[in-house]
Amino acid sequence: IPMSAFDEFLNRNRSFADSASRRQPLTAMPSNRVFVVTYLDPRVQPAVFLGVGLGDAIVLRNPGGRVTDTAIADIALISFMGEFMGAEGPMEVAVIHHTQCGMGFLANQEFRRAFAARTGSDDAQLAARAVTDPLATVRDDVERLLTSPLATARIVASGHVFDLGTGLVSTVVPATAPHPAEVKAP
Repeated sequence: IPMSAFDEFLNRNRSFADSASRRQPLTAMPSNRVFVVTYLDPRVQPAVFLGVGLGDAIVLRNPGGRVTDTAIADIALISFMGEFMGAEGPMEVAVIHHTQCGMGFLANQEFRRAFAARTGSDDAQLAARAVTDPLATVRDDVERLLTSPLATARIVASGHVFDLGTGLVSTVVPATAPHPAEVKAP
């Protein structure tokens, strides 16, 4: 019988379940009041390159680490949940894009059109999701979050780029509150 590729992770899970670190008390809200939005690329593991430990932060990973409508709705839900649970202060949403992003393929017209034809996706929407310049796309995504009608005073947002070559994370957009004219009170 062939072994599942996932079996190695199940073995690691048994070690985790037996460890003392698993037994520390945790809550549904992160201890550092940070919500990370980043790419699902296996080279981009916040636990590794940021040292995010169990209970430290919420991590949302999606293609490109983009701030989509779904990501904004998730952020709003978690922010409200924190408010409902009595958490103090705002939660920082750290949007992290990275160099050498695979979502650059969406800038390739041949790739994008073939994928659109296979899935019935909209070519223009796919093109808008391309990440060829992470400095620009992280700025755009932070702005998109900060101007969303779902953004409240319970969040701040920052933008960063993880350089796969150096291993360093650079801040592109410092922590910023939603734009005052558009902020809804919590």
